[in-house]
Amino acid sequence: MALTTAQAFAAFLEAISPTDSQKQDISDKRQATERNLRKAFPASSTLPLSRVILIGSAARGTIIRPVQDIDVMAVFVNREGIFEQYRSESDVFLQRIRMALNAKTSIKKIGARGQAVRLFYTSGAHVDIAPVFKWRDGGFALPKGDGNWMTTDPEYQAKWYSARHASVGTNLTPLVKLARRWNVVHSRRFEPYHLEVMVAKMFKAVDSNHRDNLKCFFEAASRRVTCADPAGHSGNLDGYLTEIDRLALESRFSEALARAKLALLMEARGNHTEAKRLWRIELGEEFPA
Repeated sequence: MALTTAQAFAAFLEAISPTDSQKQDISDKRQATERNLRKAFPASSTLPLSRVILIGSAARGTIIRPVQDIDVMAVFVNREGIFEQYRSESDVFLQRIRMALNAKTSIKKIGARGQAVRLFYTSGAHVDIAPVFKWRDGGFALPKGDGNWMTTDPEYQAKWYSARHASVGTNLTPLVKLARRWNVVHSRRFEPYHLEVMVAKMFKAVDSNHRDNLKCFFEAASRRVTCADPAGHSGNLDGYLTEIDRLALESRFSEALARAKLALLMEARGNHTEAKRLWRIELGEEFPA
């Protein structure tokens, strides 16, 4: 029996969401990462580990398949002011963590670059470790990639999204996933977190009509590209976009909106085959034809 357009969206959302085994892999990798870090940086270390938490889209529940990597934050204790040793050498700090994990784990490939230490696994998701110190005035000091540090606050970001989820409704997360997959299909111009904040900020309420919600996203998105980091540390989140990117996005949103409106019209007329064909252009070949 052919799926209606609404049923196709439900099936598609299931297809792009992590499976139970992938969710378990995420949980297992987070726990294994903490065990390995505690072996490498015990309480007796000059750089003791405080705690490890899952962050990013995996923590917010907005991650989509394929699940290629997950992010964790490792908070270190500034024992006897050890941070000062790395104040202008955050790259050296990253290398210390990489080398300590190399010595204490059986993971064959561990890399350190920019802001994170990456654990490469032969199966399942890789793990990116964001090693940080807690700032006294709020937020966390994260290696910036040039030897210096930047301020981030994934915990605040998670709380902010949770509050938006409670305010806007549970269908916010499916809409975020659809927007993320659309971004993957069409040039990946948006960084995922920027896109998530855009979607979460632009709606006051989201119902269960995913088709109309996505149309509304295309309708408003070009005016919402500039948005601030909810944690207040990174300024506007769209700073990485060039003028060429912005023009391309404006054109892409216009095209997507026209196609979404036509798909909704075809659905209203009972032509689900054509509606699904149109949505498939926007959402990719995994969308049920």
